[in-house]
Amino acid sequence: MNKIKNAVLVLLLMSCHVVGENRKLGQTGFQFLSVIPDAYGAGQANAMTASRSKSVSLFYNPAGLTGQKQLLDLSVANLDWIAGIKVTGISFSVMPRGGKFGVLGVSIHNVNYGSLQGTMVWDNKQGYIETEIFKPTALAIGLGYGKSLNDQLSVGGQVKSTFQYLGRSVLIDSDTTSSLHNNSVKSLAFDFGTIFDTGWKGFSFGMSVRNFSEEIEFYEESFQLPLTFRLGSTILLSEFSPLSLKNQSMKLSFDLSHPRSFDEQFNIGFEYSLFNMIFLRTGYLMNYDERGLTAGAGFNKKLKKMTVGINYAYTPFGIFDNVNRLSVNFGFK
Repeated sequence: MNKIKNAVLVLLLMSCHVVGENRKLGQTGFQFLSVIPDAYGAGQANAMTASRSKSVSLFYNPAGLTGQKQLLDLSVANLDWIAGIKVTGISFSVMPRGGKFGVLGVSIHNVNYGSLQGTMVWDNKQGYIETEIFKPTALAIGLGYGKSLNDQLSVGGQVKSTFQYLGRSVLIDSDTTSSLHNNSVKSLAFDFGTIFDTGWKGFSFGMSVRNFSEEIEFYEESFQLPLTFRLGSTILLSEFSPLSLKNQSMKLSFDLSHPRSFDEQFNIGFEYSLFNMIFLRTGYLMNYDERGLTAGAGFNKKLKKMTVGINYAYTPFGIFDNVNRLSVNFGFK
């Protein structure tokens, strides 16, 4: 119990430091890094900070890589986001020598915004002229690592190369000259986190910091990435049931997040599992502008040398279209 109290105290001290330094600046860029395409976590309202979820943990808390039990894990996710935006997420991890040297993972986070019509300010009746049709994109590629220091404590980190392209524009250099510029910018970002398993009824708690980076300068303006600090916990409710729940489990998760550009948010997630094969999920997002209730389902099948899982998540999005996520996971011995 003393170890648990000390770990909780360390997390609280770290949260006070980060929250104190993280001032609300009202503007961040690369917001696509806050939109996670994974369907497994989305069905539980993304309350995943304290969960060990193999390769997809790279999108939540890299310390969760240590939940991997097989040699290789691959996840491919597709998200139909609002306004016709398409988001794809791919994560891959390998656990050499049974995890003796930890787990190494790679993540890819790609956004396709579709085709947009470019315009330029002009002295005519409309006040503008049309230029070229362009296709803005965003991409983040990460390399992560997770390691169990003992039976209870896991740590992890990830470095990401991030890039965004927003078309081209004409800049007036003088009264007689102008130049064409590509609106693109890139930066390095870092994620890191910890997970502590108390060993009591599946109760774990964790901490993560995502999208830590230097300020990015874009022409004469500068902005910061969507830095987010999270504290989370998870517990097995089925361990408290007086009834026999053989081949069944119920998990409850909580996340408290402190984003750079928004007020504090609270996520609650629930998952019911039957035979570790059929999964039903739900959750609630508190203090989000247009989102609240989430729902999802999953199916997992073990074969001779591999495991195949399919997950789906549904999120009503207020005045926007409803959001659907689909992900497929493969595990190889």
